[in-house]
Amino acid sequence: MSTTATPAAPAPAPTVIGVPAPQEDVDAIVAFVAGVQEAQLNADPEAFLAGFREDAIWTTAHGKRLTGLPEIGAFTRKVLPPQADSPVIATYTADLILFVRPDIAAVKIRQRPADRAGGAYLDEIFHGQEDPAELMAARPEAVPGTPTYVLAKDDGVWRIAAAQNTQVLDVETLTAG
Repeated sequence: MSTTATPAAPAPAPTVIGVPAPQEDVDAIVAFVAGVQEAQLNADPEAFLAGFREDAIWTTAHGKRLTGLPEIGAFTRKVLPPQADSPVIATYTADLILFVRPDIAAVKIRQRPADRAGGAYLDEIFHGQEDPAELMAARPEAVPGTPTYVLAKDDGVWRIAAAQNTQVLDVETLTAG
């Protein structure tokens, strides 16, 4: 169980589109995303890696491509544990779920940086800014992310088949909140 403060506002239900899917799959995907957040908050590489297929591909927010669970694992075991003491955490919310097929879903994630101690969202400093470029350069830890996960349901379990993590650099998106 994490002892990190997280923002108190409950996450809104994701928009669900595509082929019909049972609510239990929507709930399982929302829980999956919450599990990713928990693994990140606790800097737990093994919990994080449990969400990947063996043949997964992953592209980090900075463009590094990782192919297969061994490569994703080596990277994760190197970069995630040092985050345990970071004053900044990330929250993850399933924002949009596109069921491509009943067993394949593309999930758009809203990833927001927050203060580990108090849970305040750091990206709020950009809201309403006309030109946040200088602020983005001065406060890179406050820039949110917008990952996309392609999940496959194998043997009843949702796992990442492919994922792209991207920082939000679009001014209109960043400043709107």
